[in-house]
Amino acid sequence: MTNNNKRTFSIIALFLAIFILTGCGSTKKVLYFQDIDEIPPGYDQYANTAKYQSQIIENDNLRITVSALNELAAAPFNVKMENSGMFNANNIELSGYLVDEEGNINFPVIGKVHLAGLTKAKAEALLVEKIAQEIENPVVNIRFLNYKIFVLGEVSRPGDYIIRDEKISIPEALAMAGDMTIYGNRNDVLICRVENGEKKFFHVDMTSASLFYSDSYYLQQNDILYVQQNKRIARNASNFTPNLSIIVSVLSILVTATSFFFRFK
Repeated sequence: MTNNNKRTFSIIALFLAIFILTGCGSTKKVLYFQDIDEIPPGYDQYANTAKYQSQIIENDNLRITVSALNELAAAPFNVKMENSGMFNANNIELSGYLVDEEGNINFPVIGKVHLAGLTKAKAEALLVEKIAQEIENPVVNIRFLNYKIFVLGEVSRPGDYIIRDEKISIPEALAMAGDMTIYGNRNDVLICRVENGEKKFFHVDMTSASLFYSDSYYLQQNDILYVQQNKRIARNASNFTPNLSIIVSVLSILVTATSFFFRFK
């Protein structure tokens, strides 16, 4: 056999090996927002999504501060913190108002106030209206102290996360948890939510850009974001490793036999 024939045979064997190895990998697409270019400019089917505001719900812990030109007059409406410095798990309950199961808080001077179901802006306006009966020109500021979400399943860092901005989208939550693993099912991410005592479930397709215009784009406090396992990818991955070792062994024997044949031909 001539040198040219040997070279041709070697090239064919190389391409055959590459074909076998690449053919063993999964061809499943794992890219996010694959149809982003298909969304027409100015598309705003869910224009209100960007205006999302968190609503106060049961078991929320709220920090409420009241100020006015007369600081002494506003003082009775402010809870004195038991501990100074930064908040932590031990003092957070001592520094805010817990919304009870009926959606109420017990506020100084004015008593029970129903806040559940209101946005922060509406809750602040309601308190201003009630406090204005006692002092002139009050200003009310509300902050969530226990706004958190839970990210579970096929992500790099599952766990619960405190959201200080009181607003977080699904992509931001996934980024916070280190993104999905290769085994995460990007076509069916589950959102678990409780609203007015009722459990609700939403299914989100992360491969579709329509997520950006979905009512589920922003997570609510105490939402559970669960990334399910893509069983087909996991199964293929588990089968790939032993198959790869067998293929490498066969190719090694083939190359050795070919070299031996050409050497003594």
